[in-house]
Amino acid sequence: MKLVFTSALALAAATAAHAEGELNIYNWGNYTNPKLIEKFEQEHDVDVTITDFDSNTTALAKIEAGGHGFDIVVPTHSYVQIYVGKDLLMKPGIPEMENYDNISDNWKNVDWDPNREYTVPWQWGTTGVAVNTSAYDGDINTSAIWLDTPEELVGKVNVVPEMQDVMNLAVMYMGGEPCTDDRDLLREVRDKLVEAKSDWMSMDYGMTEKMSNGDVMASVNWNGSTFRARLNNPDVAYGYPKEGYIVWMDNVAILKDAQNVENAKLFMNFIMDPENAALISEFARYANGIDGSEEYMPEEMKSAPEIVVPDELKAAGKFTSSCPKEVQDLYTAIWTDLQK
Repeated sequence: MKLVFTSALALAAATAAHAEGELNIYNWGNYTNPKLIEKFEQEHDVDVTITDFDSNTTALAKIEAGGHGFDIVVPTHSYVQIYVGKDLLMKPGIPEMENYDNISDNWKNVDWDPNREYTVPWQWGTTGVAVNTSAYDGDINTSAIWLDTPEELVGKVNVVPEMQDVMNLAVMYMGGEPCTDDRDLLREVRDKLVEAKSDWMSMDYGMTEKMSNGDVMASVNWNGSTFRARLNNPDVAYGYPKEGYIVWMDNVAILKDAQNVENAKLFMNFIMDPENAALISEFARYANGIDGSEEYMPEEMKSAPEIVVPDELKAAGKFTSSCPKEVQDLYTAIWTDLQK
């Protein structure tokens, strides 16, 4: 997907900047509003290329391999410190950017990126389950949908290939806490996942269309993707597993080997403008972490069940940063077994 854009953003000294050239963005698939990119093009003479990935592990492996040509990557918060630890990101002076003050206070000084030295918000949301209620009319607020799959859904379930989310959902379903190093519990988690896999139809990314079309009847999925599917198919509903579900934030970072650094900085500042942040949310249907963006967002986002968590399930949401390396290694070993 290749789009061309322009944008004149004042930088720290509040002087207008005119950019030209290229910008290469590495982002999750079906996650970038073409209108946002078109607007950026109209304000800057920059040719923007967007390349998609389907999981944090895929993105990190590609970046580590080198020779990728990307300027910007959009990792989930739990991977930011992994990138930092591997010295893959630059500090672009975010607090000095013109639109920095628009970041909501609760997203400004976050534990995975203190004082926002490396990243700015893209979108935030939850990982739960999407279910087509024409195929199943039982409780959907549970990870039993995919770990102890009801008979009606056997062979009709997808699990997104995002290791951190899937592992932590399974750990919480089995009674543990995210990033646990309890090896006995992790053995039980591995066995449960391997057993449950026989009831799944796939481990694929991109459930918006497949849930919309009824090709998949249930999936571990993200709230915004499920919201978009429901707008196409009212039988689709989003469940918040009572055993525990994931709260996350995806973030825009500039890679240390970026070739178009100034254009990347302009893009960072651009998406911290409330009207532009609203364009991001309007397309993908997630919240964004930028104050003032709400007034520009579609009205239905303010009360959508995929956005407004039921009071009785709020406490089940878990926001976790990177697991310690030893835990990450255990997760990876289990994930490798699951792929066999």
